[in-house]
Amino acid sequence: MHPTRKAVVTAAALLVMATAAGCEPGGGATASHRSAAKPGCPTALSRAKQAVKKAEAVNAPWRGPTTGPKAVHGKSVVYIAQTLTNPGVAGVAQGVQEAAKIVGWRARTLNGQGTPAGLRAAFKQAIHLKPDGIVISGFDPGVAPDEVKKANSAGIPLIGWHANPAPGPVDDPKLFSNVTSRVEDVAKISADWIIARSNGRAGVVLFTDATVPFAKHKSDLIKKELATCSETKLLSYTNMPIPQVNSRAIGEVRSLMARFGRKWTYSAAINDLYFQHAAPALRAAGKDGAGAPFNIGAGDGDPSAFQRVNGKEFQAATVPEPLSEQGWQIVDEFNRAFTGAKDSGYVAPVHITTDANSGGALSWDSEGYRQAYRKIWGE
Repeated sequence: MHPTRKAVVTAAALLVMATAAGCEPGGGATASHRSAAKPGCPTALSRAKQAVKKAEAVNAPWRGPTTGPKAVHGKSVVYIAQTLTNPGVAGVAQGVQEAAKIVGWRARTLNGQGTPAGLRAAFKQAIHLKPDGIVISGFDPGVAPDEVKKANSAGIPLIGWHANPAPGPVDDPKLFSNVTSRVEDVAKISADWIIARSNGRAGVVLFTDATVPFAKHKSDLIKKELATCSETKLLSYTNMPIPQVNSRAIGEVRSLMARFGRKWTYSAAINDLYFQHAAPALRAAGKDGAGAPFNIGAGDGDPSAFQRVNGKEFQAATVPEPLSEQGWQIVDEFNRAFTGAKDSGYVAPVHITTDANSGGALSWDSEGYRQAYRKIWGE
C-alpha cells in the first residue's frame, strides 16, 4: 500500500481533532475550554464534519480511465508554465515530462515568468516551435488571445491545467480539455475544514490572487462556504498575486498580525505557496508552527507543503492536487486528441492531507495511475 494510505483516521480521532483545535477567535483558550464551548453553527458544523471525514479518508484506488487509444509515438508537446515558482505548476510539468518519456514524445517547458508579457512571449515561442500540442498551465488563456487563435488555426490541440474554472473541454477559448479537480469541491472542503476544526468559531484570513480568474473564483467560493457558519468570521480577504508572494508575504503577515492579533486563528489560501513565505513572519512574531493561525492551502499540495504539514510548520492541512498524476493525464488527453478520440472526462476526487493521515509522504496521487495509463497506451 502507498505510504499515504497507511494511516487511517478514525471517526473518534476526527471528532477530537474537530473539537479540540480552537473554538474561539482569540485562539488563547485552553484545550479543555475549547472542547467545552458550544458550536457556533450546529447545522453547518455537522455537515462540515461529515464532509471532512470523507475527504480525509486515505484509501484512493484508481477510478480514472482504464480504456483508450494506444500511444502514438514521435509527438512533441510544449508546456507553458504560468511561473515555475508556483510549485503546483512545476509539479505537473514534471509529470508531463515523465509520461512523455514513456510514450516517446519530446516535451519542453517554457516559463511565462508570471506576467502577461512573459506568458505571451512564451506562447509565441511555443507556436514557433510547431509542436503537436501545447499545455496552458496555471493561467487564463485570455492573457494571450492572439496566440490561442493561431494555435487553433494551426490545428494544435490546447490542454489546460487550472486554465479554466471547470474540468473538461472548453469552447471559448477552445481547449481540448482542462485538467483540474472541481474548484467548487476544493473551495468547499477547505472552508469546511476550518469550520469543523474550529468547532464553528474561527477568525479567518483568506489569501488570493485576483489577477488569475481561476484563483479568484476559488477564493470567492471559500468565502461563500465560510459564510454558512455564522460564528466563522472572515477578518481579511487579502489579494496577493502569486508572483509577488515571496516579496510581499512578510509585510502582509506583519500587517495582519498588527490588525487582528489573537483574533486571527485560521487562514486559507488558494495555493500552498502563501504559507511557505508567511512562515518566517509568523515565526518572527513568536507564533508556534503547530498553533494558531491554523493554515490550509486550497491547492496544490506540492512536496514543500507536505513537509510543512508533516512537520507542523505553519501549515496544518492542504487540499492537494495529484500533480504527477495530472501530468500523466495531460499526456493521455493529448494522445486522445491526436487519435481523434474524445477527452477522458476524468476528474480527480477531492482530498485533505494533514499530519494525521499523510503517512509522512510528500505527495498525493491515486493508487495505480501509472500502471493504468501504461496499460492504456500499450507501453
